[in-house]
Amino acid sequence: MFNVVNPDDVISAYGADTLRLYEMFLGPIEQSKPWDMGGIEGVHRFLKKTWRLFFDKNNVLTLSNEAPTADELKILHKTIKKIADDIERFSFNTSVSAFMICVNDLATMQCNKKAILQDLAVLLAPFAPHIAEEFWAFCGNKGSVVDAKFPVYNPDFVAESTITYPVSFNGKTRFNLDVPAEMPKEQIEKAALADERSEKWLEGKAPKKIIVVPGRIINIVV
Repeated sequence: MFNVVNPDDVISAYGADTLRLYEMFLGPIEQSKPWDMGGIEGVHRFLKKTWRLFFDKNNVLTLSNEAPTADELKILHKTIKKIADDIERFSFNTSVSAFMICVNDLATMQCNKKAILQDLAVLLAPFAPHIAEEFWAFCGNKGSVVDAKFPVYNPDFVAESTITYPVSFNGKTRFNLDVPAEMPKEQIEKAALADERSEKWLEGKAPKKIIVVPGRIINIVV
């Protein structure tokens, strides 16, 4: 039929890692997918963006030994959990999407912390083994990345420090209120009433009832 795409040609143009990732990215592994070269550029750009986490615009290695920030750890550990769950379910297409989100977020933060990027290399190894091997070596490690211990998810790093509550009056949302995640229910009620935006909707009346659904909503009945 002369409609076959030779994988050797794709590898010559984009590399084996791009081909592997793109095949995973096309969709669920158990389904047949139409082959479309139009989307492979996006996967290739993702790998180049990941490379730029390690190198500056002059291609000089810029890894830092600084301790990662709480936000950087949160991004990493969300990705660890997602990738681990997806591997168990053979959901490789959603793993590639998770990697893209992770790298975009780290790039926005200009993260070049070895503590973050080294674990990212280990996560990436089953999907893009060749570039992950390079990243592993850039971090100063000996041996192969395939022998490295898979990163362990720590839920403490992804715990929210604040919660945003929509504040409703008689069932209609009027504004949002940020409160500490550990704040008890009674304090949440007081914080909602004390907010200056509540004055408009209370109209000088005492609330008949305050309903707080933890982590979800505050409803003030006037």
